[in-house]
Amino acid sequence: MESAHKGKLKIFLGYAAGVGKTYQMLTEAQELKLQGVDVVIGYFEPHGRAETIAQTAGLELVPRRVYDHRGSRFEDMDTVAVITRHPQVAVVDEFAHTNVPGAERLKRWQDVMAILDAGIDVLTSLNIQHIESLNDQVWHVTGIRVRETVPDWVVQEADEVVMVDVTPRALLHRLERGVVYSHEKAQKALENFFTESNLTALRELALRQAAHQLEERREDLRLRPLYPTAVRALDSQRQESILIWITPHPSTAMLIRRGRRVADYLNSSCTALFVARDAAMSELSPEARAAVDRHLNFCRNLRIQPEVIESPEPAKAVSAWARDHGITQIFVTRDAPEAQKLVHLARDMQVTIVAERVRHVT
Repeated sequence: MESAHKGKLKIFLGYAAGVGKTYQMLTEAQELKLQGVDVVIGYFEPHGRAETIAQTAGLELVPRRVYDHRGSRFEDMDTVAVITRHPQVAVVDEFAHTNVPGAERLKRWQDVMAILDAGIDVLTSLNIQHIESLNDQVWHVTGIRVRETVPDWVVQEADEVVMVDVTPRALLHRLERGVVYSHEKAQKALENFFTESNLTALRELALRQAAHQLEERREDLRLRPLYPTAVRALDSQRQESILIWITPHPSTAMLIRRGRRVADYLNSSCTALFVARDAAMSELSPEARAAVDRHLNFCRNLRIQPEVIESPEPAKAVSAWARDHGITQIFVTRDAPEAQKLVHLARDMQVTIVAERVRHVT
């Protein structure tokens, strides 16, 4: 069943299990629901992660289909049921998954294509090692051959790719605490795939892939200008340009360091932006005002140009400022107000949502 209007595909990209792709995807689904959008979960794999499971609360879940194979029962996404239900947006976890024997299609990404053809938007999650063209490179780096892959052309057809990032050390802490897998499975993972060297290499691949996706989007914008101002800015400055969204939240210091490191890696400019509601920053408590001042001074110490603008709509102001100044990448913390709104508004830029590293003392 094809629709005259094809759905839009949005991929939440990470470099390993546990970085927060599915959590962020479900967070967006919840925000869409609050906006009155008809959203369902076509498929969700909980992996026992309590925080992620909590993000499904109140969202409609399309029942899975049961398959019988050689005397065993398997469950998988019921693609026909999703299309029949025909929501505006379907959440489909694990884009690279291989379907169970007996399913109509071999791969989940093929099911997603069918859902898109039916005119339904899809939010999905994908790790960098599952992109087909990177298969050999991942094998050389990690010594592990990934069997489930998605063709590059499928990823390139995505309307949006959002990189969800966390440092390798922070991810290892999550693994050790049992947040990603059970403790027994986590220990095996730490001894094999989840080494710091592997994760660092995979993260670098993910950053490069996200930059590559952005470059293709920029070229596309040159041919089909959705935002004329952005096209003019990109014409005059083709190199990468990073913007860090400053907020009073403590995680902003981590964000500033991350943005500086990526800017150094890409040899790009780096700017920090704080949006105040008025010149006196009257919306801030004395503590919050002091925090903003510390963050702005920290930027100056790292040779990041800090800017302060005024607007009652922070996300709208950040996206407009970034577009007018030729920004190609925006870094924002998960705790920033209107972070998800920024993702929607800055579709012609790469928006990286960075999770805060939390240390648990036992």
